[in-house]
Amino acid sequence: KVSRTPVREALYKLKGEGLVSISPRLGASVKKMDVKEFRETCELRLALEGHAAGLAAINHSQADLREIRFALEAMRELTARIIAGTDESPYIDDLVREDVRFHVGIMTAANNDLMKSEILRLNMVNRLMVGPKNIRQPDKTKAESDENRRRVLASHEEIYEAIARGDASAAREAMERHIQDIIEKTLHLVSGSSRSKPRQLSRSEEHTSE
Repeated sequence: KVSRTPVREALYKLKGEGLVSISPRLGASVKKMDVKEFRETCELRLALEGHAAGLAAINHSQADLREIRFALEAMRELTARIIAGTDESPYIDDLVREDVRFHVGIMTAANNDLMKSEILRLNMVNRLMVGPKNIRQPDKTKAESDENRRRVLASHEEIYEAIARGDASAAREAMERHIQDIIEKTLHLVSGSSRSKPRQLSRSEEHTSE
């Protein structure tokens, strides 16, 4: 129940953010991304988010630190519940939300609005392009999945501790290792899926590798 003008403006804004493709006579569709473009997007995210973690170690307020810590504590509790149980489905959405909250808290603590905006855009692109519907998941035992969750939580703990003690170099390096691990695991899954069923990536969620 709106006119075409605001819809057209919204679509062109989404196009500018890399989320939508607009083709003459075909209209708009969610943008598709090949593996090369996905890799390049991830590498840009790696550089920016690592630098943001370093800035957060220098610029954070006590309120910023509390927000990051609260997200981490929630992730710790949810991870423990998943490991202790047999079904992760009641907790996985909350875990993803707290993971996002953790990273957004760090971006906010960096106190660089332009950098935060670009990192959020890159994260949104990744979430739209890669996820469980688009890549073949490896079969994992419960023990293997639990161990992976422990490693992911430990990675977040390392990032938080470096920021809390004001160690910019350690915070940057910990974040870079964390993002690089996500990139490597996701690209491995994407490459495997591409070999089994050639296609471009399309809309879904991120956090598959975590």
